[in-house]
Amino acid sequence: MSNCAHDEIVRKMMAGGARLIQLRDKDASAKEILQAAIACLKVTRAAGATLIINDRVDVALTSNADGVHLGQEDLGVEEAREILGDDKIIGISTHTIDQFLAAMETSANYIAVGPVYPTASKENPAPVVGLDLVREARKISDRPIVAIGGITPERAREVIDAGADSVAVISSLYPYTEIRDFTTRPDITGRVRAFIDAMKD
Repeated sequence: MSNCAHDEIVRKMMAGGARLIQLRDKDASAKEILQAAIACLKVTRAAGATLIINDRVDVALTSNADGVHLGQEDLGVEEAREILGDDKIIGISTHTIDQFLAAMETSANYIAVGPVYPTASKENPAPVVGLDLVREARKISDRPIVAIGGITPERAREVIDAGADSVAVISSLYPYTEIRDFTTRPDITGRVRAFIDAMKD
C-alpha cells in the first residue's frame, strides 16, 4: 500500500464491516510502515477496531499496534510474544499440517491456514492446500482458524463451512496489479460487505 492513503483504505474497509485489519506492504521501508501504522491506528482505535502489522514485530511494538501476523520465515511466535507482551494478538501462517501442529504448541492467538485457493497476491506462494487442510486443522484444534489465499465472496461460505472462523483477503478487495494505484481500486467497502454477507449463517 505504499504511496496511497492507508488510513483512507482502512476507513473504507471498516465502513463495509471489517473489524480486524492487517497492515501489509512488503515493499515499504520500516519508516513508511511505521508512519502508515500510526495513521491507521488513529482510525481503528476511534472505531474500536483492531489493527495488526504483517511481519514487522518492531513496527508493531513502536506503534503500539494491537498485534502482529507472522510468516514461517519471520521471528518465532514466542520471541514475538516476549517482545510484545501477553496482551497483544499474534497470528501465524501455516501451509502444512505439521506447521499447524507446531503452531498449536505456541501462544499464537490464531492460526492462518492456506493458501486454500490459487492466489495472485504473492510472488512465490506456497502450494495450494485446498479445503482439506482447513477441515483437518479444525478437527484437531479449537483455536481460531483464519483461511488465507484466493478467497472470494463466492468462496467464503464454503471456507467457513469447512471449519475456518474467518478469512483474510487481499486481491479480492483490489486487484494485485492495481495495488499501487488507489484511484483505480474497486468498491472496497462493497467488497468487504459482500464477504461479511456471504459468511453469515
